[in-house]
Amino acid sequence: MVSSLESSIGSERRVLTELPGPASRALQERRHNVVSSSVAMGFPIYIDRAQGAILVDVDGNHILDLGSGIAVTGIGHAVPELVEAVSQQVASFTHTCFGVTPYESYVAVCEELAALTPGTHEKRSALFNSGAEAVENAVKIARHATRRSAVIVFDHAYHGRTNLTMALTAKNMPYKDGFGPFAPEVYRVPMSYPFRDGLSGADAAARAIAEIESQVGAQNVAALLIEPVQGEGGFIVPAAGFLPALSKWTTDHGVVFIADEIQSGFGRTGEWFAVDHEGVIPDLVTTAKGLAGGMPLAGVTGRAEIMNAVHEGGIGGTYGGNPVAAVAALAAIRVMRDRNLVMRARELEAIMLTSLNALARDVTIIGDVRGRGAMIALELVEPGTTIPHATAAKAIVKYCNDHGVIVLSCGTAGNVIRLLPPLVITDEQLADGLEVLAEAVRDVN
Repeated sequence: MVSSLESSIGSERRVLTELPGPASRALQERRHNVVSSSVAMGFPIYIDRAQGAILVDVDGNHILDLGSGIAVTGIGHAVPELVEAVSQQVASFTHTCFGVTPYESYVAVCEELAALTPGTHEKRSALFNSGAEAVENAVKIARHATRRSAVIVFDHAYHGRTNLTMALTAKNMPYKDGFGPFAPEVYRVPMSYPFRDGLSGADAAARAIAEIESQVGAQNVAALLIEPVQGEGGFIVPAAGFLPALSKWTTDHGVVFIADEIQSGFGRTGEWFAVDHEGVIPDLVTTAKGLAGGMPLAGVTGRAEIMNAVHEGGIGGTYGGNPVAAVAALAAIRVMRDRNLVMRARELEAIMLTSLNALARDVTIIGDVRGRGAMIALELVEPGTTIPHATAAKAIVKYCNDHGVIVLSCGTAGNVIRLLPPLVITDEQLADGLEVLAEAVRDVN
């Protein structure tokens, strides 16, 4: 399951210098002189090229990528089909603005979204540049269609960095601190979090619904917005039955159910979309990240009567559905089908859960192993408690990075290690990365 291009750089992790190496350190000095310090800095190695699941930095180190650019490069790096499609499109034209003079690839992406997203109802889509844009426009569409204003979101949610999506996001630092005031009419209710609340899906849904009805009123709610598997909040998988119960409540009360599938969509969880695991059919679905294999593209797809409720010109943007990004999405979807990457995500899940559950039995700082598909996490705790252990998470990330493996942390308390390998990663590469991760966990246990 590895790109044929990867053979040109090899498929193994190889650390030749200390990390970061001298060339990366020189670039880091240049960065300090011109790039705002407000831009996050994770692992300060500078990438020269990448293929499959391997990144090659400017010092020639071969780094194993278990982050996929935060779930973006699910089909792997430098996939030939995507490279060819983008190259041909750049040679033809790079931009006209779909709202001025349209082109086929935008329409073709919308056709694919209609076919892939849950449900057989008539659908329409609109394309944008980023996940935050997609979420913001989904809320706009829901408010316009329902003529209501309230939006329900959940504890631990992450939905973006624009003003409205900051209001929708739960975590203050670094996303919201000092940036207010935020958009109004956003109401937060408890998420199903099995490791911490111990509730069944039905009971957790009843708790959330009771708060909505008592504090907001169903008649005032335009939309309920939820990540079917929470991303930045800690890869929280709600208890079975939670999402179906919420979906039924929204249907019963004329509320638009919006599934934020920006991180969990396009095969990441072992289904095309994470809601598919429980047969939930959202009214609107937001997509980005894995949609276009690394090119900036996002979408809102949903029921035709809701998507068409907005007046002409009410939704759009200069770069939304850019033709280069659109052909990249079409190529990425073809690759996913041709290589059966949805099934591959399930295989990766089995490998990771087997390894990580065995590790959890041997150490005291792993409180929970969870996730779906190639979206798996470890929640770290103070030994013998459920107190979040963010210090351990930082140390584990650093250990892995120092040994040439990219892993990411997340969680409202910063105590979760998340694994998002490219779906084309080989069994051997994954085993190597998991071995380094296990060494890191044992080192700080």
